[in-house]
Amino acid sequence: MEDFFRSVERFVNDKIKPHINEWDEAGAFPIELYRQAGELGLLGLGYPEEYGGFECTLAERLRLSNLICEAGSGGLLAGLFSHNIGLPPLLNHGSEELVGKLAPGILKGELISALAITEPTGGSDVANLKTTADLVMVDGKPHYKVNGEKVFITSGVRADWLTTAVRTASHSEAPGAKGISVLMIPGNAKGVQRTHLKKTGWWMSDTASIYFEDVLVPAENLVGKEGKGFRIIMENFNTERLMLAGGSVCFAKVCLKEALDWAQNRQTFGKRLLDHQVIAHKLADMRMKIRATEAWFDETVAKIDRGEISQELVADICLLKNQATTTLQHCANEAVQILGGMGFMRGSSAERIYREVKVMCIGGGAEEIMKDLAVRQLSW
Repeated sequence: MEDFFRSVERFVNDKIKPHINEWDEAGAFPIELYRQAGELGLLGLGYPEEYGGFECTLAERLRLSNLICEAGSGGLLAGLFSHNIGLPPLLNHGSEELVGKLAPGILKGELISALAITEPTGGSDVANLKTTADLVMVDGKPHYKVNGEKVFITSGVRADWLTTAVRTASHSEAPGAKGISVLMIPGNAKGVQRTHLKKTGWWMSDTASIYFEDVLVPAENLVGKEGKGFRIIMENFNTERLMLAGGSVCFAKVCLKEALDWAQNRQTFGKRLLDHQVIAHKLADMRMKIRATEAWFDETVAKIDRGEISQELVADICLLKNQATTTLQHCANEAVQILGGMGFMRGSSAERIYREVKVMCIGGGAEEIMKDLAVRQLSW
């Protein structure tokens, strides 16, 4: 395993870090990077070997994520690893035939996977989604006819397969969570239209609005049972929130490192910037927040690896996501302040991460939603 991590570190240093600013300005990273990452085994870590993956502990999987985070781009992390939210519902609940058809190509980087949940009329309120899927017969075979719209979908334009939340059965008879199902929809299916969205941050991550107009999807593309998709989506959110928390901690470290390097070398009023007490205290506060959040994060990951799953743990994941993004927000702000004018210039990690903070705070469930969900899980 150590040899693998060293090879990943070399890949990040040689193939990713030198191009981060270029890709960010271009608004995309090369699609070839998926295949290169797949060949290295980056995309398969934590997934079943029978589909081309490499099973490991959650701690090892997150260590890999940290190596990618060191490049200082949330957009790269979100786009290159969009399968980490698009693939698990299929693996955990899809038919053996459907999993065998799609999972190997996704883990090799030959197919791009995206998760399509959020809609213009609601984000975290999944139970009220509007996209419909009506069961119809086409040439004697059952299909779902999908109509609706999704928005803010990571890898939405590039995706070969969209893991999509829809409302099935009789829409009036199955309101709320009871009527939600999950379908695997080909990105190139007739009736699918995709529009690229421009964002404050995550420039190199492809983010899209997706429109479904009478899109016919074979019934065998249903993931799990009809009407049971809400629980599938909720399970997936816990993993996404933990990944966002881990990424936030690592990006906060990147901000601290860049700010510290600058403070050690920048001369002001006859001495290093670091020798001014007000700057040293800023750096100390950054380290304090990072270390405290990291300790909570490591404890949570260790519990999951030991199988200690509980309602309290789910609550902690929600609150940890808030703690981590709050820490990131503080560290990004302070790093830009310490860098001064250079912190406002494009090209520094702190400037790029500063632009990306809010999507970390909102993605996977906004701070207010996380608190509400945590309170519901706790028995106090």
